[in-house]
Amino acid sequence: MLEKPKDQTQGSLFFSLESTLNHRHPLFILSHKVDWDMFEKAFSPLYCCDNGRPAKPVRLMVGLLILKHVRNLSDESVVEQWSENIYYQYFCGQQEFLPVEPCASSELVHFRHRIGEEGIELILKESIRINGKDGDDQDVYFDTTVQEKNITFPTDDKLTKKIIKKCLKIAEENNLQLRQTYRRTLKKLSYDQRFRNHPKNKGKAKKADRKVKTIAGRLVRDVERKLGKMALDYQAALELFKRVLAQKRNDKDKIYSLHEPEVCCISKGKEHKPYEFGNKVSVGWTASGVIVGALGFRNEYDGHTLDRSIEQVERMRKSPPKNGIADRGYRGKSKVRETVIHIPKAFSKKLSLHMQRKEKKYFCKRAGIEPVISHLKADHRLSRNFYKGIFGDNINIILAAAGFNFKRMMNKWKTSFFLFLEQLFLTIIMTTNLIDGKYNIKYESK
Repeated sequence: MLEKPKDQTQGSLFFSLESTLNHRHPLFILSHKVDWDMFEKAFSPLYCCDNGRPAKPVRLMVGLLILKHVRNLSDESVVEQWSENIYYQYFCGQQEFLPVEPCASSELVHFRHRIGEEGIELILKESIRINGKDGDDQDVYFDTTVQEKNITFPTDDKLTKKIIKKCLKIAEENNLQLRQTYRRTLKKLSYDQRFRNHPKNKGKAKKADRKVKTIAGRLVRDVERKLGKMALDYQAALELFKRVLAQKRNDKDKIYSLHEPEVCCISKGKEHKPYEFGNKVSVGWTASGVIVGALGFRNEYDGHTLDRSIEQVERMRKSPPKNGIADRGYRGKSKVRETVIHIPKAFSKKLSLHMQRKEKKYFCKRAGIEPVISHLKADHRLSRNFYKGIFGDNINIILAAAGFNFKRMMNKWKTSFFLFLEQLFLTIIMTTNLIDGKYNIKYESK
């Protein structure tokens, strides 16, 4: 249930939160630029009108999501820092300083699931609107990257040992008497698996790996047999265990994680990181520096991502891009919807010199998307995704792009002409004070 709106126009007779803040601070300016009423109208129907516990204000929850990806914080950190930062509280609509956490960190999880991908896209759309005309460029540059999932580097032995632990846990929860737990046997086998790169230990390590896999299969079958009718409650987990134990080295659609089975193995040809485990990301960027599209895919060919990416750009701006500039990974696409796709290729004699120069200018500008992707990963939580499932993959990408756009405008406001004048004024005052102090010292010495 939505909480009834409170009148906070005058919370205190002698104290106002707004009067204590610097009105040129980027977060203060951003709080007045965001259309909070739009979020209220869009998300209010998702709550019950007259039943249940009063929910947290929509502005508070949306503001926390924006701050999280602008400042590169976790759910726990952004909630904790909100209770300490006066600018965070004003940005989220608070009129009085509260030295307590606004909500539990788990409430952010429930709010993300409540508004869904469409609600998250509204935040991206608002970030594009705040950037003004820079987001309306007719030329959009596309590129793909990989968003890694928060899993360890997968190996067959790791997955097998996790299956054994989970089987023993299921047996313990249901008081099952297994034929054997294999604890002592597994401890001895772990000694044989050490130093497998040494020539003398390779054979012994491989033999131990096969034995561990055999034990895992025995435990899965033993647990399934002794669960009886209760096996239906664990059917999904047991089927996953069987699939992992049956997969081979060169199989397609392999499982690389038990708690994130949708993870894909993606090779982007990087020398320092040949394989990355996560999902593919398509980013659409204008030459002015605004991200107008960010979409998640599994492991499609780059050219197949263009249709949905251009559709999202049109949905965010209400106008499709006239030109789409991409690299050679998108070969095979010349036009998608109403957008002409430009891909580097050997210039033919049919093209005029003017067109050749224009194409070359496109491809030189396209290189600017690479540092944008680096900033998304380093500063806005795209490098490692901590959200669960495919839904988590998709919303993390969109929120990272929205955080980038908001941060872009905040950086612009930092370097504004007013800030320059303020710094110049402070410099003049400081130099004047130093000169006065110097003459005073001379006068006293005399």
